[in-house]
Amino acid sequence: MDKTLAEWLDDAPADAAARIGDVAHVRALLIAAARAGETVSYSGLLGQIGLRFTRPKMRQLMKTLDRIDAEGRAAGEPELAVLVVRESDRLPGQGWWAGGHAEALGHKGPWEGPQAAALVRRVQQAAFDYWRGR
Repeated sequence: MDKTLAEWLDDAPADAAARIGDVAHVRALLIAAARAGETVSYSGLLGQIGLRFTRPKMRQLMKTLDRIDAEGRAAGEPELAVLVVRESDRLPGQGWWAGGHAEALGHKGPWEGPQAAALVRRVQQAAFDYWRGR
């Protein structure tokens, strides 16, 4: 029997949640991106762990990114979640902004536009510089 589009998009390996929640693996992928001076899209990061993009998977991924950044802050490292961006404008998604990342950096403006892009570039560059040297 043929699957509907929704069934096909939601069809994921049984270990999808474990892959998304594998903090060490996702962190390693982000550190590799930082060392290369690159960002990665949400769908690209999910693809690197062998999964197709869906909104529920992206929401799960955001929880993993939050944990990675919390552990990184505790270790004195720059954040890595800022490297995960939307394909449309290469900025982090609403979850990054609503999660208090930008506000903690003194940004209280909109999460789109030139000011947002400048903040993101600055935070991304800090990650690139930090991880290139390690």
